[in-house]
Amino acid sequence: MAINNPYATYQNNSVNTSTPGELTLMLYNGCLKFIQQAKKAMEQGNIEEKNTATQKAQAIVSELMVTLDMSVEVSENMMVLYDFVNNRLLEGNIKNDSALYDEAAGIITEFRDTWKQVIQINRTKQYANTDEI
Repeated sequence: MAINNPYATYQNNSVNTSTPGELTLMLYNGCLKFIQQAKKAMEQGNIEEKNTATQKAQAIVSELMVTLDMSVEVSENMMVLYDFVNNRLLEGNIKNDSALYDEAAGIITEFRDTWKQVIQINRTKQYANTDEI
């Protein structure tokens, strides 16, 4: 007999009903969460947990890289920055250097904040267009 977990159900529903833009925002937030978990584990001396959290953050960055539309000019610049973030995470993990994690988090935060603004602008335009109908 399965026990219903309301949080897991909510999480699953939010992923299944989100727009591609909202899913990208979730990826950025997840990456930042895992970077923070890696830093905390590093401070606590928990190498295994630090490594796992770092790998999860790197997997998200890799997914963001794979989904880039390379026909759009800005994608080339984003690819370079994503590659840099992955490198900072790798180096931070190897060297136990929280400054490298902070550098990666700073770039991802910029991407996330910009993406959030894009979503808000698109929603405003979408609702403005539905008012005209």
